[in-house]
Amino acid sequence: MRFGVHIPNFGDFHDLRAIAELAHDAEVAGWDGFFLWDHILYARTKRPVIDPWIALAAIAMRTERIRFGPLVTALARRRPWKVARETVSLDHLSGGRLILGVGLGFPPDNEFARFGEDPDPKVRAGKLDEGLDILVGLWSGKPFHYAGQHYQVERTVFWPPPVQVPRIPIWVAGTWPKHLAPFRRAARWDGVCPEGAGKMTLHDQRVMLDYIRQHRPAEAGPFDVVRAARLPTGDVGEVRATIVAWEAAGVTWWIVGTTGRPGAYADMRARILDGPPRT
Repeated sequence: MRFGVHIPNFGDFHDLRAIAELAHDAEVAGWDGFFLWDHILYARTKRPVIDPWIALAAIAMRTERIRFGPLVTALARRRPWKVARETVSLDHLSGGRLILGVGLGFPPDNEFARFGEDPDPKVRAGKLDEGLDILVGLWSGKPFHYAGQHYQVERTVFWPPPVQVPRIPIWVAGTWPKHLAPFRRAARWDGVCPEGAGKMTLHDQRVMLDYIRQHRPAEAGPFDVVRAARLPTGDVGEVRATIVAWEAAGVTWWIVGTTGRPGAYADMRARILDGPPRT
């Protein structure tokens, strides 16, 4: 089991330097991952928002070991060839530590329709799938072309390829069991991030993973399963038993999150400095 933290890119977490230092603190304290939300406008309030990709570059420069990445980015509102350049650059900058989390994007009215982008979930899903295909094609460092419904790429070569082989890991977000398509999508890639994981039971977890395995190619490699929820409490034995049970159910990452409310930075920093569970 690996342990990570997950913070917003707005509100009380709007200071780029402070976020980089927070990632450094997490690395020193023994955490395995540091992940950022990816929003360009959150809610209808005047909250300061920072660009997560610039923040990820700052994190890469301030850390040496910890894995990091956007969790999750709405690929449908980004040009996939631009994301290909950004992700490979971050992967090289960090020595191969980037993880790319993707999803349909939420809320669709605030971050799609407001800026003239089609908020229809089928359109966003189509762009997401095509965007992922393009990313992998451009990451290959080999001649690549693409003709899809939403995107077209003439024969081209992007160089260099990522540090990580066979590719930068891709995690897919979805809400289980409300929408099953994201979990079929996740089966094609390298991991899954179920929304509302804190409400899932061990049984839910096993059923979800069985569903993904039914749609996953037999020759596929390792697969990460994220549990985004509060850490277990109690004595060392109780905490260990809980973690072992979730690990046995397939969870590979336990990620602790927060919100952008006032005071959240101080609370999260204190939690980070405590370190992950020591069992």
